[in-house]
Amino acid sequence: MMLTDPMAVVTGAGSGIGRGIAEMLATRGAPVAVADLDLEAAHETAARIATAGGRAVAVQADVSQAADVDRAVTAAIQALGL
Repeated sequence: MMLTDPMAVVTGAGSGIGRGIAEMLATRGAPVAVADLDLEAAHETAARIATAGGRAVAVQADVSQAADVDRAVTAAIQALGL
C-alpha cells in the first residue's frame, strides 16, 4: 500500500518504535513529521528517512502540551507543503 496523499505525524519518532513507524510510513510514500521531545534525535530520524529517499521534517514537541502539538503540526504542514 502506498501513502502518497496523507502526511503522518509520528510522536516519539526520535528512537525506538516511533522511529521504526516513521521509517516504515516513509518507505510507503508518506511524508513524515518526526516529532520528539529530543529535537536532535528527531533530526537524526528525519535524516535517515531523507537518505532513504523519503520526505521528513523534524519537530520538537511535548504531546502533553496542546500548544506544542499545534506548533508541531503547523510546522509540519509548512515544511512538507501540504
